[in-house]
This record gives sequence, structure tokens and C-alpha cells, in this order.
Amino acid sequence: MAQQEERNILQKIFKPETSKGRIRQVLVLVVLLTLGGLFIDAGKYYNQGVDWLSGQTNNVVQLPKTQAIPFNLGLDLQGGAHLVYNADMSEVPADQEQSAIQGVRDVIERRVNVFGVSEPSIRTIKTKDGNYRIMAELAGIKDVDKAIEKIGETPLLQFKEMKQGEQSLSEEQRQEIEEQKKQAEREAEDVLGKVISGGDFNALEEEYDEATSTEPRWVTAQSSPQIAEVVRNLETGKVHNDLVETPEGYRIVKLTEERIKTNEFTGEEEKEVKASHLLICYQEAQNCNSGLSKDEAYQKIKDIKQEADPNNFSELAREHSTGPSASKGGDLGWIQKGDMVKPFEDTVFEQESGTISYIVETKFGYHLIYKQDEREVKEYQVDDILIKTPDSQNMTGEQKIQWKTTKLTGKYLESASVQWNRTGRPQVALQFNDEGAELFEQITERNIGNKVGIFLDGKPISTPNVNEKIPGGRAVITGDFSVQEAKDLVMRLNEGALPVPIELVSQKTVGPTLGQESINDSLNAGIIGLILIALFMIAIYRIPGVISVLSLGVYGILVLAIFKVLSITLTLAGLAGFILSIGMAVDANVLILERLKEEFRRDKEVGDALPEAFKRAWPSIRDGNISTLITCFILMEFTTSLVRGFAITLGIGVLVSLFAAMVVTRNFMNLAPAKWLNKKIIGIK
Repeated sequence: MAQQEERNILQKIFKPETSKGRIRQVLVLVVLLTLGGLFIDAGKYYNQGVDWLSGQTNNVVQLPKTQAIPFNLGLDLQGGAHLVYNADMSEVPADQEQSAIQGVRDVIERRVNVFGVSEPSIRTIKTKDGNYRIMAELAGIKDVDKAIEKIGETPLLQFKEMKQGEQSLSEEQRQEIEEQKKQAEREAEDVLGKVISGGDFNALEEEYDEATSTEPRWVTAQSSPQIAEVVRNLETGKVHNDLVETPEGYRIVKLTEERIKTNEFTGEEEKEVKASHLLICYQEAQNCNSGLSKDEAYQKIKDIKQEADPNNFSELAREHSTGPSASKGGDLGWIQKGDMVKPFEDTVFEQESGTISYIVETKFGYHLIYKQDEREVKEYQVDDILIKTPDSQNMTGEQKIQWKTTKLTGKYLESASVQWNRTGRPQVALQFNDEGAELFEQITERNIGNKVGIFLDGKPISTPNVNEKIPGGRAVITGDFSVQEAKDLVMRLNEGALPVPIELVSQKTVGPTLGQESINDSLNAGIIGLILIALFMIAIYRIPGVISVLSLGVYGILVLAIFKVLSITLTLAGLAGFILSIGMAVDANVLILERLKEEFRRDKEVGDALPEAFKRAWPSIRDGNISTLITCFILMEFTTSLVRGFAITLGIGVLVSLFAAMVVTRNFMNLAPAKWLNKKIIGIK
């Protein structure tokens, strides 16, 4: 029964009476797929052509541009670092080992995501001797030492409260603090007057500066917003003509240099966008008090999207948004990569300035994003004179707060995120699990009006004031944060602590120059191989060989497009798999053409020989490719990343080669004139 069913299927596929109309339909589909593949493969060159045409016609002809999709290059082609860590599981019960190693992987992945590298790969394996290894592949990273330092951190996150008797200041102490602040301001104004009147800045800095370091430092709008704001339009070498008040005290600021900020790990120039958003949350979303279901929230934001435009977006955000920025019309100010959750970030950095995004879903709900502007991130080298002001934590410079450890640690924290209060200042939102929520509620109830300390590795990273008892596991940390400080705090909180200690046991670094040489060598090998194969096919099979070469061209275009669309990470081994799959595609065409020769030797006409050749070649092609696909599956499931990349590209190539041989080649030959495929042409006397 099974054999008869297969024969029936083959008869339908290869029946000689297939109409020319249907063949042409399939050919049109093949042409459209090929053009689409070319559009994906050569998107960058298409955009360059659009720009050239626009320039040649003085912008009269302006074709739409496409989103050019780059190839996703692996470590050995792009350069970067391959790190192998050994996890110490000696203190972990056997039944908890899998959970612990997964926790290590998750923490390392969160830390790696901060580097901004493309498609990092973090995997865990268990060796034959029972040890657990974590392998991190960071393609494109420049500062490997800093990455190793970051990955290997093992912070202990703790929440502490002040010991009794130190929680508050007397009225007399408060008045003393205010008087000292006024005195510091008068002194700072006196120094500023001397600078403006022509005094030597360096000499005055040496005499009056109370900072621990007098060296110039680099600041950005996120790390020091007050300072960056005043020097943004300041001429290099000039001093700002007013005092700058910061949490540490009053500063007289001088701009010494400015430059475009680059990513410390990848070396790429950084950008920031000015954006607003409108959030509609639903019951299951994080930090949401709305009574809307998910479907109701989607329908609501869909209706808002229809009427939203840049002119009324702020008004709509004030009226409908459930986010903390609603009172400001959804304004988020200038944001950089890493400030927002990934779906939000991916959208806002890709969309054009002056546009409103499609509906974006994050863990907080549904967003509409209005991108107002985009610019390069600048950083400024400033030299400043600091006149310190006192604070309630250290009124006289001698009083020290004594902290008491609580039971609340980082293991109870589910997530942390940056938010903005009504005045536009950044704050940090925390979400605890049920047990952590109960502990946090108890701590905040005991410390209303006092400080709670958040410690990493025994060092305080934040000591916010508690304004009220906080139930429900949701908390907001307020303080004198800059955006960068809030971002750093969120990053550290979300990273958490590694469940078990890890040790770096292997490190391999590949330079970008070596990677480019590998790409060039692979491309040259592939081009030479394709030329030799084409010459072989044409020399042996003549015009049918030319048709097969055209089919192989379609095959190559489609495979490369699939690599781009699916973001397949290409490594040297992956390129080898692709080149090997070309051989599989050629093999299928050779089997078909040899079968065609056999049919001609039996004195069959083209109309009968062609479908019979495909029918008889199919079992060999099928069995050979299925066995290869089984091997690819085994390699993908049970081997390391390099071999897995080889298996993935080979498997995709084999599948596309089946389509190219049994659909593309067949239809090309069916449409070819019979005189092109006769015995003499194909080399049979």
C-alpha cells in the first residue's frame, strides 16, 4: 500500500501531461522568490543605488529604501572572545545542580547583554567527569579583560536598616546643616567671581577644590546631567558663568574637551533618542493596577493608534497612558541603549525620527512610541572646583551610620526597572516575589521616615528614604540619581548574585583582522568552487548543464536570504557547511541529468524522457538527502557551537537544494524548447 501510494504521488508530480500554464505559474513563483532573495541579499547595494539615482536626478526620482539585513557573523569571522568557565558545584545538592547551573547561565547572559555585542552565545555542558562548564562566545567585543571582570563578579545583594538611635536628626542639627549649605554657597560664589574676573583656574582649583581628585573627568548627560547640561553649548576652554549644584556640593565647571562617546566593549559610536510613549497596561502586566484584560488593552491602544499623530501624542498620553510618565505627556527625555526593555529599545532605535511606532508589547503592557529626535551621544571632559555641602548622613564629617542586616536579600527580587517621577527625576522600581514582598513590607513599616540601605558585596549602592509602608511586593527607590546611576543600579539589581562560584579555565581571543581574512578566504574558495562546478556542468551536459547552473544560482540566492532572515550565525564551519551543501545541490542535478541520458539511450522522446528522468532520480536524491538531514539533526542536538553551525547551514542548504533540483530545474527544463534537450545536444549519439 505504501509503495503504491508513493507511486501515485510521483505520478502526480512527474506526469508528462503537466500543463504549460501550471509550469509558467510555478516559474513566476520561482522568479518572485529569487527577486525577493536578491532584495534581501543585496539590500545594502540597493539602498546605495537609490541614493545614486536620487543624486543623479536632483532628488526628482526617490525610490523607497529597504531595511538592509546584515549577515550575522560568528566569533571566528567577526572577532571577539571565547570564554570557558568551570562552575564549583561542591556545595550544591545533587538534585539542585541543574537549577543552579541554569541560574549561573541566566546571570551571565544578563551581564553579557550589557556589553552590546551581537548575538552572544551562552551555553552550559556537563563533562564526562561530572563537572559543569559555561561557554560564552562574545562576537565583536573589544575589551576582553573588562568583559571577564564583569562576568566573574559574584555580588552579594543585601537590604539593611539603620540601628536604633540613629534614625533622625534634631531640629538644631537640621538648622546647622542649612547654615553650612549657605556658607558653602557663599564660598563657591566667591571662587566663581575670582575665576570670571580672570583668576587662574588651576591655581584656584588647587587652593579651594575639596574633591578627592583634581584630574579632569569625562561626563555624559546620563552620568552627570546637571554638568552635561551646562557645558553642552559651552565653548571649549571656557568656564560656566554660574554655579552648578550637585548632590556633593557646588561646582565651578570648565569644559576642556568634547567627543562622540563610543561603546566601551564594541568601540562603536553610541546614539541616543528623544522619545515619548503611551502605555496601556493590563491585569497580567508587571506593575499594573489596571482592570483591563489583555484583549481590552490591545483594543484600546489600537483605537488610540488610529487617531494619534505627532501633534496630539502628548495630549493623548496625558489622557490615556498608565505609565509613570503620563503627567509629562509620556516624555522620556533622551534615552540610550540599555535604558529600556529590549522590545521597546529595538523599536525606538530602528524607527525614523518624527514617527509613531506600531503597537509594541513589553512586560509592562502595550506601547505606542513617538520618536522625536536622534543624535550622537557626546561626552565632555570637564575640570571643576567642588565646594562640598553637608548632608543628613554625615552632618559633621565624623558621624557614621551603623547598619543592621535583615533577612531580605537579592534572591527574593524578581526584577528592577528605571522609572521617572512626576518631576522627571529617575527612580528605580523593584518587584519582589511573595516571600520578599512580606519581608520588604515589614522592613519599610519599621523604618518610615528613615533610610534603608541596599548593599552589594558589603558596599552601599543606595540608601533611599522610606516614605511609607510598602505592601504588595512593589517598591520605588528614590534619591538623587542621575539617569546613568539609576540605570547602573537597575543593572546590578537585575544581575543578582551568581548561585555558585565560577572560575575562568579557558580564554581564546580572535582579532577582527584575522576574522576578515577568514571571510575573504572563504569567499574566494566559494567563488572558485562555483566557477569550476559551472564549467564542469556545462562541459559535460551542455545546455541542460547551463539550466542546472541557473538553478544553482537560484539555490544560492535563496540560501543566503534564509541565513539573513533567520539570523543564522555564520562561522567558518558554517560557511563550510554551506559550500558542502552546494555539492549536494550539484549531486541532485547530476543524478537527474544522468537519468535523462539513460532515457534518451532507450530512444525516448523529450516529452517522455524528461518526466521519467525526474521520477527515477527522485528515490536516490530523497534517500541521500534524508540521511544527510538525519546527520545534521544529530550534530545540532549533541555537539558544540562550531559543529552545530556547520550542521545548521548544511541542513538548510540540503532542504533548499531539494527545492532547487525538483522544482526549479524541472520547470526550467519543461519550459525549454525540445531541441535544446535532444540526444545530440546532451552528448548521446
